[in-house]
Amino acid sequence: MSHHVVLANYIDGRLCAPRSGRYLDVFEPATGGRYADCPDSGADDIDTAVAAATRAFPAWSATPVAQRAQIMNRIADLVESRLDEFAQVESRDSGKPVALARSLDIPRAVSNLRFFAAAITQFSSEAHSADDAINYTLRQALGVVGCISPWNLPLYLFTWKIAPALAAGNAVVAKPSEVTPFTAWMFAQACIDAGLPPGVLNIVQGNGPNAGRALIEHAGIKAISFTGSTRTGAAIAAAAGPKFKKLSLEMGGKNPTLIFADWEASEANWATLVRSAFSNQGQICLCGSRLLIERSIYETFTNTFVEKVRGLRVGDPNDAASDLGAVVSQAHFGKVMGHIALAREEGGKILCGGDAVKLAGRCAGGWFIAPTVIEGLDARCRTNQEEIFGPVVTLMPFDTDDEAVALANATEYGLAASVWTAGLSRAHRVAARLESGIVWINCWMQRDLRTPFGGIKNSGVGREGGIEALRFFTEAKNICIRIG
Repeated sequence: MSHHVVLANYIDGRLCAPRSGRYLDVFEPATGGRYADCPDSGADDIDTAVAAATRAFPAWSATPVAQRAQIMNRIADLVESRLDEFAQVESRDSGKPVALARSLDIPRAVSNLRFFAAAITQFSSEAHSADDAINYTLRQALGVVGCISPWNLPLYLFTWKIAPALAAGNAVVAKPSEVTPFTAWMFAQACIDAGLPPGVLNIVQGNGPNAGRALIEHAGIKAISFTGSTRTGAAIAAAAGPKFKKLSLEMGGKNPTLIFADWEASEANWATLVRSAFSNQGQICLCGSRLLIERSIYETFTNTFVEKVRGLRVGDPNDAASDLGAVVSQAHFGKVMGHIALAREEGGKILCGGDAVKLAGRCAGGWFIAPTVIEGLDARCRTNQEEIFGPVVTLMPFDTDDEAVALANATEYGLAASVWTAGLSRAHRVAARLESGIVWINCWMQRDLRTPFGGIKNSGVGREGGIEALRFFTEAKNICIRIG
């Protein structure tokens, strides 16, 4: 795929150019080179997509559940059959190692489709019987819904939204990130090949201010499911609130990793800790960016941790030996490097990393940053308050369980946390007190798709996953029949 590719929208069952004829540049983070054109869609394209979805909705919502599931499974099979190609493209588009896209991103996209195809066949509702009446609840598809997904896990989070929406019988207008538009375009072809009826899913490529805003403000859109920054989430809530749209917002994190003196320092656990800090160049909303370490082990822990981080290889995403690839864009590279400069200004001591990485050859123009570990900063400084979303972590010591919990909770975010301890009662006690939608004990990113996923405080509103997602994408209607 060395030639320049012009991507298309997917509207009413067909691949089509944006109405405006305008395109956005798509860059390969590992080389800094432009390699594709992404449609710069606007309100016209959104209007066309919503109209197509509105036409498709009655028949799709009336399609038997087993049949909807069958089509979704067919799409999953087609993506899986091209797993290597999808992984190559996802890596090229986002800068992440091909190995990561192959082992995590694309398999998870396939799982999302299969999981919700199965879940909808088991989706049930309540009945409440009294002496003189019986109430039962129908859960009916909302209509046309909007799904907006981010650039860090492009196909993985795109399918995480559209799979439950489609399974529940909605028609969807989806906007993937313009920074990483490629796999969504390939996914459109899989939908066509799988026989998804025209208009059931529409993929409109473009940026937030044009395509995204038009989607959020469109009167025909009943709900918005969004993953991305807290700032954008706030703008979506402000625009959608007065129109009474349902909202699911999964936003930023400043996730704490709590390491108690009695944690099991096995090789496997060390590997998980390092992965939880730097996986996908730290560009996962679930990454643990603040390591809180019990003081009695702080020094020995820090020495080993830094040594392991120094051993991480930053390199060409195509190279199997690369642990970290490039960060997603030149703008994001500038943002992360700015945060590292700020940490220095605030008095942080850089234990390793802190610099851009210059590679030779193919990747000479790429946006690479060394995994960076910083200590000596307090909980209230900007470095420990603002989401950096890059390969940068801070270390802080604590003395007591209470102090660990207070430090962990001392941000405006509350998405995920991980707790490392051999003490069973401590694990339960601490987990219950953490202001976080997800807490992992002695593990990280173990994901069961049935569980409620999402954050509190500035990390989000609502939950995704399992029954929660199917409930979000349906409206409850209570029917009461007098039987007395």
